[in-house]
Amino acid sequence: MKVLILGSGVVGVTSAYYLAKAGHEVTVIDRQPGAGLETSFANAGQVSPGYSAPWAAPGIPLKALRWLLMRHRPLVMWPRLEPRLYGWLASMLSNCTEAAYRENKGRMVRLAEYSRDALRSLREETGILYDGRQRGTLQLFRSSKQLEHVGDDTSVLDEYGIPYELLDHAGCILAEPGLAAARSKFVGGLRLPGDETGDAHLFTQRLGVLGAELGVSFRYGVIIRGITVERGTVAAVTTSSGTMTADAYVVAMGSFSPALLRQVGIAIPVYPVKGYSITIPISNEAASPVSTVMDETFKVAITRLADRVRVGGTAELAGFSTTLRGPRRATLEHSVSNLFPNCGDLRRATFWSGLRPMTPDGTPVVGRTQIPNLFTNTGHGTLGWTMACGSGRVLADIVGGRVPEIAANDLGVDRYAGLTN
Repeated sequence: MKVLILGSGVVGVTSAYYLAKAGHEVTVIDRQPGAGLETSFANAGQVSPGYSAPWAAPGIPLKALRWLLMRHRPLVMWPRLEPRLYGWLASMLSNCTEAAYRENKGRMVRLAEYSRDALRSLREETGILYDGRQRGTLQLFRSSKQLEHVGDDTSVLDEYGIPYELLDHAGCILAEPGLAAARSKFVGGLRLPGDETGDAHLFTQRLGVLGAELGVSFRYGVIIRGITVERGTVAAVTTSSGTMTADAYVVAMGSFSPALLRQVGIAIPVYPVKGYSITIPISNEAASPVSTVMDETFKVAITRLADRVRVGGTAELAGFSTTLRGPRRATLEHSVSNLFPNCGDLRRATFWSGLRPMTPDGTPVVGRTQIPNLFTNTGHGTLGWTMACGSGRVLADIVGGRVPEIAANDLGVDRYAGLTN
């Protein structure tokens, strides 16, 4: 079967790899000059099944109000006359119930853990290297109040069988020795030993090479203009390089997926949530993190990637703007300099922003659409790197007419039935 994949981020490239491995003839197109150059380029670097939870949760509306008022706030919202934004927010609020949270988290954890296992298998089969580490994630609590509420987190982890360790002050330093320089800044932590880290951009590039060895054709610098449907199926995709045809089509364009799908009457509630990162060259290895430290107060992830530290965070609702804003950098610098003050020279750090494709229920949109030969693999939010391999394998099975290894009926666009464009 000929398959055309629209988008060459980490999700699009993993989809291409697994489809090619299954014997399909795969072509990937993207407007960028290479793979993984947008949202996958400089994300926080976590592969975190243990943190796979929807943002929409009981109590989040009140927390969001407090976050908006913080100096180094993890949530930023710019006033906009944009009905789609407010519809998306309303849908997110409707998911802030206990029942919705449990349903959404259940399917997210299912996909994320499957994805972690798929990544491990891929690593063993191919030997792919991407500055990966299998050293867990440490959620760091700065206040006793945060520590007192850790039971809210561990009860959910217990329910889904996710291993964890509750660490006191000394235990946090034992897990992350670089924190010794900031011993007065925190009171304890929650460690998830099954989580991993790695450079998503490097992974995407190198998996693209492996995909090419399996016969995947990558066509870059191609602008996708539209989808043509004839007699109920996709007949072609119109691009800046002409019309392209295939037997099956996969939309993996992140935040840009909804606009394309609207052309053929398919509505998915994916909205771009802007995130920021800085990448700091390490000058003192002993003073640097060994894996990922999650600064719970500022919702900032500090991740070790070989000879550099990636610091990522902030959820900014600003449409499709990728403008780099100084206050957002200040928040990232504050978190890392407060916890790892001697790890590197902030003056040499690179600053980046990307658009995370978020659904209001947190779960990506993976699977068939109402059009038989049109499929989606998009809407992963902050978990594109975490869920990429699992999503790619599930998508390849569905396209090829096989039953996926995990339940996937609740991952598709059908759960948004009734949503209007």
